[in-house]
Amino acid sequence: MKGMDIRIKRAYEKAANADGRRVLLDRMWPRGIKKEDARIHYWAKDLAVSTELRKWFGHDPERWTEFKKRYRAEIRANKDGMAALREELKGAKRVTIVYGAKDEKHNNAVVMAAHLKQNL
Repeated sequence: MKGMDIRIKRAYEKAANADGRRVLLDRMWPRGIKKEDARIHYWAKDLAVSTELRKWFGHDPERWTEFKKRYRAEIRANKDGMAALREELKGAKRVTIVYGAKDEKHNNAVVMAAHLKQNL
């Protein structure tokens, strides 16, 4: 998994072959997106932000630093979810983490991409 190209992309952007393996990182399927159009290879529901943390954060940029800290703790605590994701990504040269949030800079995919880059 070393050297894997990790990208992020909103669920509402068109899927492309250049995305590589597409991993959805939300607890709920994005509204208005057909499964065949999304071309998701793996839905990492269990690794998405907990409902409690998502509601607390509310995509408030002032809470971003604390959100990242809390979400990283959730990721580290979810050993089974991370093991399943690692297994799913074996052999992949590129992975695109797909998310539904409107804010492209302050969302769970940004945190997960950074985590994967540091830990794979």
